[in-house]
Amino acid sequence: MGILSSKHTDGANEMATDFHFPTSKKALIIFTRNPELGKCKTRLAQTIGDENALEVYKFLLNHTASIAKEVKADHYVFYSENIIKDDLWDVGTFRKKLQKGDDLGQRMQNAFVELFEMGYEKVAIIGSDLLDLDAELVNNTFSQLEFNDVVIGPALDGGYYLLGMKNLYPKVFQNKAWGTSSILNSTLQDLQNCSVYLLKELNDIDTFEDMRDYEQLKKFYTKK
Repeated sequence: MGILSSKHTDGANEMATDFHFPTSKKALIIFTRNPELGKCKTRLAQTIGDENALEVYKFLLNHTASIAKEVKADHYVFYSENIIKDDLWDVGTFRKKLQKGDDLGQRMQNAFVELFEMGYEKVAIIGSDLLDLDAELVNNTFSQLEFNDVVIGPALDGGYYLLGMKNLYPKVFQNKAWGTSSILNSTLQDLQNCSVYLLKELNDIDTFEDMRDYEQLKKFYTKK
């Protein structure tokens, strides 16, 4: 797939500042970590090893790219470290940018701000570690934003796998203990004066316990 190679990154990060004229009033942000050995799915790697954890993450990335293509919106991939020109995020579908900020909250807020400033009226963000996520859920997010201020996809671990907004609410990105089970509740507290639609609860895959019930992932920890 070419997503492990850094040889294509020379000059690729210049794409981060490219302006893309919106072709829709809706935008989907996909946050992704550059898939490098020992640097992704570290909690999972504690059980199945770095190489298997990387393979799991690449599998999840492919799933995310596949379902994202079916979402009726403009698509933006925000890389954690470097933009890769030739990878599974084909430039015919996905516009490529870099995450900016000191923590996850800042990086998400900056991504929302950038796309709202480009003229998008509805913006949703998803991660790249859910096998249960499908295009229907994401498309429903944009539909629900017709009637609600915010749409959230709750995760089983107390966080969220999706956040959709039609106006920026900076408080949801600030003063959060990212990666803990308090994220969803603290976010909902920040939105008490807003209409919030909750999607169905899904499981994101961060640990071995999260992945062991998925038949399609068993090959990554049972292979010889």
